[in-house]
Amino acid sequence: MTFKATVLTLYPEMFPGHLQYSLAGKALERGQWSLDAVQIREFAADRHRSVDDTPAGGGAGMVLKPDVLAAAIDHVSNGDTRPRLLMSPRGKPLSQNRVRELAAGEGAIIVCGRFEGVDQRVIEARGLEEVSIGDYILSGGEPAALTLLDAVVRILPGVMGNDLSGVHESFEGGLLEHPHYTRPQLWEGRDIPAILTSGNHAAIDKWRHEQALALTKERRPDLLKKTQAETK
Repeated sequence: MTFKATVLTLYPEMFPGHLQYSLAGKALERGQWSLDAVQIREFAADRHRSVDDTPAGGGAGMVLKPDVLAAAIDHVSNGDTRPRLLMSPRGKPLSQNRVRELAAGEGAIIVCGRFEGVDQRVIEARGLEEVSIGDYILSGGEPAALTLLDAVVRILPGVMGNDLSGVHESFEGGLLEHPHYTRPQLWEGRDIPAILTSGNHAAIDKWRHEQALALTKERRPDLLKKTQAETK
């Protein structure tokens, strides 16, 4: 099954962006996933091809018009069941679990907002799931959409050379990833921990888990609390 991504944007030239390189780019060439960037402005009905208007009730900025965006969504959805995502700073934070859910599906329709925001009526009427990649504001949803797609595409079956690479990393299992080392054995007076060259794989696994647990306690205690709450 090919993962099909359709992105609605005012700047389709921003896609595929960095996703045309490395593993994602090779997977795109092989047809393991597809990407269609659609210009929202093409669905504007007036002669000026207007896509935004002033906010009701006053205030700064402009708001993306519901009729234009709804027409674009209806055109690309064509009755399919792919989730409809709106990249938004007020959305639910993107998690590795949600990334895996998306990667296991047929694809996604991703709306990239601009201006001050999107008319709430089209969010409700077209069932848009608001997704955030962090507690900060971007100029538009395009970088966020590229980030989401990067996270999803890399774990599609066959994209990574070693599928275990997507298992033993941060946020899998509720912990941050353990430290990594490689040759040379000694670098600037710093040695690779002896346990990693011992050949004792059980001891290595135990050390890595302990390191991951310690890092998570230090840097992201919220992850531990979440994992503990989910296992109760």
